[in-house]
Formats: sequence, structure tokens, C-alpha cells
Amino acid sequence: MAEIEKNAGEASAEFLDGTGLKIGIAVARFNSDITYKMRDQCLARLEELGVTVQDSHVFEVPGSFELPLAARALLDPPVLADAVVAIGAVIRGETDHYEHIANAASQGLLRVSEDSLKPVIFGVLTTDTVDQAVERIEHSKGYAESAVEMVNRLKGLRERRRGIGLV
Repeated sequence: MAEIEKNAGEASAEFLDGTGLKIGIAVARFNSDITYKMRDQCLARLEELGVTVQDSHVFEVPGSFELPLAARALLDPPVLADAVVAIGAVIRGETDHYEHIANAASQGLLRVSEDSLKPVIFGVLTTDTVDQAVERIEHSKGYAESAVEMVNRLKGLRERRRGIGLV
């Protein structure tokens, strides 16, 4: 039996033009040997897509639990980011702490996105081992693409709604 492809597919080029977009990056310092590599790859991919991320739009926090607050701060004044990529790495240990942190981060980031009506990309690795996390560092390029795509798709939706008098 053929293996099922697990990616979301590629977005069309029209949605990957990041020119003029303001993207924030919230990054956890916990497991920084992983998260800083993720941050750097995400920033490099954003630059390839035409996004210029200012230093003030990169917000470091102690751990993944603090990512929702950082994301909200980047979406609000003075930054007013169009989207945020939240980067963290939660690696299972011998206690239930992993479950609590992973749940808090995912639910908090979802809430920030829904409340702000802006994309908050879930770039928090949740793995059993450090090796698994290291294998997934490359995913951060896709987080950059998701942020740009979602901002552009939402802009298009809002423009269509305005065109028919709904907004």
C-alpha cells in the first residue's frame, strides 16, 4: 500500500508574496538549541518570501507556556503584526508537565488567533525525544509560508466581502 502524503500541499505563488507584510515571531528560549534554529530558518524563509522582519518583531519568552501572551503582544500596538509564528519545542519527560504545557500553548495560541482574527501559526514541536524534535526543525520553513499564505488569503476574503457590501 502506498504511503499517504502528510503535508498540506503547496500554496499557489499568489499567496506566497510577503512584500509589505508585517510578521512577528514569538520564540521560546526553553530548548533553545532547537527553537533558535527554527527561528533562524523561519526568518530566512520569510525573507525569501519578501517579508522583512524587524528585530523588534522577534519576541523571546522563557518557554512555550508564554507564547500566547507574546503572540498577542505582537498583534497589538505598537507592532500590529499581520500574523505571528509561535515557535517552541515541548519534549515529553517523565511527568505530566509535557501535557499541560502543550495543551496550554495550543489552546492559548488558538484563542489569540480567534480573538484577534489574525493568523497565529502553531510552530510548537511536541515530541517524545530530542532527536524527533531535531528531525522536525525544517518544518519552520513551512510555518513562514503558512503565515504569509493566511494573511494573503484573509486579505482576499475581506476584499471580496467589501466588494459585495458585507464589510
